[in-house]
Amino acid sequence: MQHTRKVALLLTLCLYFSWLRLTATAEISGGEVINLGQRQQSWAPLMQTYANLSDVASIRSFFEFRTFDPEGTIFYGDTKEGGDWFVLLLRDGVPEMQIGKADILVSVQGGPKLNDGAWHKLELRSEGKYVILEVNGKLELVVGLSSEQTEDTLTGKIRLALGGMLVGHKKLLHPFKPELDACIREGQWLNLSMPWITNPGWELQPCFPEIKKGSYFPGNGLAMFNTTDLPGVETEEKGITIEVYGSWHGTLISLQSAGFEYVLSEAEEFKKDKDIFTHTSTTEREEGADSGNLPHTLGSTQLSLTILKHSLMLNGETQQKADSFDFLSMWREGMLLTFGGLPGKTEDAKSLYHLHGCLERIVIQGQDIDLDWASFKDTSVSSHSCPAKAMNETFS
Repeated sequence: MQHTRKVALLLTLCLYFSWLRLTATAEISGGEVINLGQRQQSWAPLMQTYANLSDVASIRSFFEFRTFDPEGTIFYGDTKEGGDWFVLLLRDGVPEMQIGKADILVSVQGGPKLNDGAWHKLELRSEGKYVILEVNGKLELVVGLSSEQTEDTLTGKIRLALGGMLVGHKKLLHPFKPELDACIREGQWLNLSMPWITNPGWELQPCFPEIKKGSYFPGNGLAMFNTTDLPGVETEEKGITIEVYGSWHGTLISLQSAGFEYVLSEAEEFKKDKDIFTHTSTTEREEGADSGNLPHTLGSTQLSLTILKHSLMLNGETQQKADSFDFLSMWREGMLLTFGGLPGKTEDAKSLYHLHGCLERIVIQGQDIDLDWASFKDTSVSSHSCPAKAMNETFS
């Protein structure tokens, strides 16, 4: 129970400080390059705009879109203050439209997989009773709606949003996860020039010129999981296996629970001579014991951390033995597993530990882990895309 309370407190503090940043609004052009991967576990849109229907000659919008993410919200629109609405999303990489109109709910999926990291041109338009989606100039989805309760003449405002919805997600016919690590550019929205209203508190991130699959940590953010939300123990003999593939420097993994801390990172003070991993137990540190270390070479890497009942193994070698800790019980009850840094440290200390690099895959118990599942993820961390070129190059 004490372990769980500590995990819950750390997660609550991180979410609270993220919320504090949401203060003022700003306006940007809809034709700009826009990174949709800005917020976590929120259905609220990244940005929104609206227009009077009397000013709209054609309900038509088009834009270019790029992602490796298989699921999330792209584009939303509504009239009647959310009485009639639609949302365009990805599910398993395939476009899907859900529409709510009067007493009708519709969900339709089809077209090519779009999460291949390439730019695709999408066009959405309304033609009478039909909503149409084109992808790269090819007609992919046509949805027709008719009801005695619908109106042929629309009045009032039309609202648009990117990366989220303006109605409650409980209205959806087919639920999905809203987070989407994607970029949009060259957008034309209803053939009007109205700006998008956004929030500088979201700390809008640039889009990489070229991308490859992976989770990118730029050196100033982390992602935290409660182990109760991750794959569990199958047998005590096999324990828990965490595999990471990619290239990085800085703190890769930390495990925290009451009275225990394990840190897998490069020690800053040794960077000039060699790269090492350090791990510490808070109990042992208080007794004055030294941290252990393991030489590690930077570059493309595969690393395996195995958690057994009373020991931790790195790449098959025992790194931590502690009969006083039952690591598997701690995993079941709720530890804090963090990628990319040490939660709860001062800002100065955090800068020494944060991760910089691309984690191409994170696998726990044989299951690929999506950072969108994290209990907390800093907005600077990209869940599904890494820069394809050198990490110190300027982003577009």
